Amino acid sequence: QVQLQESGPGLVKPSQSLSLTCTVSGGSITANYYGWTWIRQPPGKALEWMGAISFDGKIYYSPSLKSRTSFSRDTSKNQFSLQLNSVTPEDTAVYYCGAQRRFKVNSRDYDYWGQGTQVTVSS
Repeated sequence: QVQLQESGPGLVKPSQSLSLTCTVSGGSITANYYGWTWIRQPPGKALEWMGAISFDGKIYYSPSLKSRTSFSRDTSKNQFSLQLNSVTPEDTAVYYCGAQRRFKVNSRDYDYWGQGTQVTVSS
């Protein structure tokens, strides 16, 4: 059973960068044909797909966040990470990492979810 766990700071100041890491257990992030995704949910709003990294390292970004977002992965630690730059209070949200057993970039169905981590942007 694949398990995902988000980690990172719970509070970030405006204009700074937010960095989150998703640690994967029970499976490899390079296993065929998985996809590894970041999703967030601002308070009172719908889930928002931020982007994904495929099993073979291809990266896909949400067009609305692409200019501020960077994804990476560390295969030796079985982790993938998100960096969101120039944050504002509108970036306050619960951030989730998710996984698809058969990656489809346009699909919003996930086989596995992390528990989510609250990130608040405030001075």
